[in-house]
Amino acid sequence: MSTLLHITASARSSRSLSRKLSGAFIDAWQEIEPATRIITRDVGANPPPAISEDWIAAVFTPAENLTPAQREALRLSDELIDELDRADLIVIGTPMYNYGMPAALKSWFDMVIRIGKTFTFDLARGDFPLEPVMRGKKLVILSSHGEFGFGPGGVREKMNHLETHILTCANYLGVEESHAISISYQEFGDARHEASVADAFAAVPVLVSRLATCHSING
Repeated sequence: MSTLLHITASARSSRSLSRKLSGAFIDAWQEIEPATRIITRDVGANPPPAISEDWIAAVFTPAENLTPAQREALRLSDELIDELDRADLIVIGTPMYNYGMPAALKSWFDMVIRIGKTFTFDLARGDFPLEPVMRGKKLVILSSHGEFGFGPGGVREKMNHLETHILTCANYLGVEESHAISISYQEFGDARHEASVADAFAAVPVLVSRLATCHSING
């Protein structure tokens, strides 16, 4: 039985397009793969705290030397990493805020990218000493943009620090295959936006079918 980790990062609730898009993905997935375990983590509504000096000190303390306070400081991180470890497929529904991740989603990444847990560090590897612990995960990014042209060759390609940052970080979570669907023109609210919404929602079941078929073959 596979496990899907669904992360939503928008500060909005019912008005969020990224929530609706990722919700459509989950609904379509469950129609094809009803036995899948779904883990839901709403970091938009319940943001993980920002990391602190005490948290960093706890991360670099050997497990056998952790104080009760340090164990408590790492409790949420341990919980989030356990959810991640169990997941075969990670689905992230997120808006673009100021051309990058919402702070809540960045805090989630900060909590789960952790030495000795999700990556190892060894200077014997030369200039690339970090190596992920986990393997074989798939990632789907379902996003919404106020402007447009953030894709390859687009007029704002170099301003896209959302998908690019997520993909860079995801490497250290064992992600080996990724897919993205986005909605654009949200701030314009014109026919281009309507077409972008329609195209994105139409692309969801196509991607779900493709991923579910590969899962069935490989599973």
